[in-house]
Amino acid sequence: MTDNADRPAGRPANRSTWLRDPRLGAVALGVSVLALGVAAAPLLTGGDFDGRVRAYLLNHPEVLEEMLQARQMQQQAAGTEAINAAVAADPALLTHDPRDPAFGPAAEAAAVTVIQYFDYRCPGCKSVAPGFLAVMEANPDVRFIFKEWPILDRPGDETSNYAARAALAAHAQGRYLAVHQALMAEPALDQAGVDAVLEMAGVDMTAARAAIASGATDQHVADIHDAARRINLQGTPTFLVNGRATDSIDPRAVAEAIAAARQQG
Repeated sequence: MTDNADRPAGRPANRSTWLRDPRLGAVALGVSVLALGVAAAPLLTGGDFDGRVRAYLLNHPEVLEEMLQARQMQQQAAGTEAINAAVAADPALLTHDPRDPAFGPAAEAAAVTVIQYFDYRCPGCKSVAPGFLAVMEANPDVRFIFKEWPILDRPGDETSNYAARAALAAHAQGRYLAVHQALMAEPALDQAGVDAVLEMAGVDMTAARAAIASGATDQHVADIHDAARRINLQGTPTFLVNGRATDSIDPRAVAEAIAAARQQG
């Protein structure tokens, strides 16, 4: 997961639920024992205990790596719960927006709805895109909604915003998925590259340029940013299945969440 402008760290693709993985429990226990040992050492030992601990950690850096990973996963789990709590408190935050690209059954007919927030320059988004499209193909009874959330721009570089607008312009011409896939597959995007993707997909460039620069597109993208803020999103990609954020960005986790939501009816 690529975080927004205030959070540059990535989101791991592995599961983030702290208490469901016994290995994390073991790491937590190990860290607790280590901390207790450090606290009690002056009473129980003589000599340079701090030095021995430092030497041990230098000789076993995997311990620190496990601690950092466990900390990161704990923070991710907390972020997921914050999203779920916000949606549970105000389900209207995920109200169907007819401006968004959506595929599958109509909103009122779909038993399961998957929403994805993403940025075309997000490495995590790019890595899971093929698998996510495979999940779409395997679940024709599920409604999939694409939320264009450009968060990776910096002063003087608005490629993410331009790509999002271009994709929405392609959607207006019925060519969204082809453009979406091509933008996700492009390793280094710039505005010229985005235009080339549109042209290769057969998009009418005159109409597209007008749509990209339109006030309506301004408002649409601004509304997506506002919704993301209100549901406590921290970065891309984020997947929500029937209003609940998945524990992982792995497409297999999305498929599992779809299966669970389908069983719940």
